[in-house]
Amino acid sequence: MDITIAKKVMGKNFIGPDELLKISDDFPIKIMKRIPTINFDVQRLEKIKNDYVLILGSAKFANGQDLTINKMRSKFGFNPAKKEPCFYNQDWYLKEKFASKTSLKFQWYLIRKKVVLETRGQDPKIVSQKLNTNKIFPTAILTAYTFFAYYFLNNKQMLWKHDFVWCSDCDKNGDRIYTGRYQDPKKINKNGFNIHRHLSIRPCYGAVVQIIK
Repeated sequence: MDITIAKKVMGKNFIGPDELLKISDDFPIKIMKRIPTINFDVQRLEKIKNDYVLILGSAKFANGQDLTINKMRSKFGFNPAKKEPCFYNQDWYLKEKFASKTSLKFQWYLIRKKVVLETRGQDPKIVSQKLNTNKIFPTAILTAYTFFAYYFLNNKQMLWKHDFVWCSDCDKNGDRIYTGRYQDPKKINKNGFNIHRHLSIRPCYGAVVQIIK
């Protein structure tokens, strides 16, 4: 599909090479000369244009560094008192592969802007099993990349502002990663893009009982 057509259909939910250049002062991303083909047809984009973001991914910052979660954390920081947007102040994931090694490919991605209501409060395994064959959980790097790019391009609008979203990544123990919720609705935690892990139940977990009579 032609970029001009896709941009017209998606409106502010389109983040292509021109849009990435616009935010390069805040989020300097390396853009290759040969832009990949948009492998989504017009009919599909028309149906989802209000609910999804079509974004061009990149594996590198403009300076040639790998574009990983850790490198993004180094750039944007984790102290909202100094500058925003930033990451939430946590470091448990710094040595995890999904944060230190994983980058995006130079290709187009479609990612949903809001949590599907029917999935709220459900086990991610159950949610995953119910997904259509053409739908998957996004990677953590895709959620972070899209969040920051969308924020800078759309006048500080936040995706998943109060929601956590399941990701396809797992940590070294097999616990699933979830991200998002930049602002805590209860105002207990400081602002920042969150990265957490959902603890899986393993054989080493169990209950003990106490007999009182």
